[in-house]
Amino acid sequence: MEKVNVAQKLSLFTDHYSPKIVGEVNDLHVKLVKLQGEFMWHHHDNEDELFFVIKGALRMKMRENGSEREFMVNPGEFIIIPRGVEHFPSADEETHVMLLEPKSTLNTGNVASERTVHELQRI
Repeated sequence: MEKVNVAQKLSLFTDHYSPKIVGEVNDLHVKLVKLQGEFMWHHHDNEDELFFVIKGALRMKMRENGSEREFMVNPGEFIIIPRGVEHFPSADEETHVMLLEPKSTLNTGNVASERTVHELQRI
């Protein structure tokens, strides 16, 4: 058992849209990620995701049942994306986010691209 200093962990990397594992809770990974710019539309067939904003602002677009919605998630707020819901994260400025998601979660979900991270780094 050890405590985790989130600011210290965030200082260890600069890349965007490449989640880093900082802990585990049951069958979930606790991850930190830095976002800037647009990511991509994708969904996760089997996993829900929690995005908790630490710094900056996360813009989360979602498509569900033929309609599109957009949320701004600010520091101290979180949003849960249910499995199967297509979503598109983006950030106008560098944004720091903590993710809580099943260990099986692939960052690009159902889309394979150059941004897909198959082996997550543990910091």
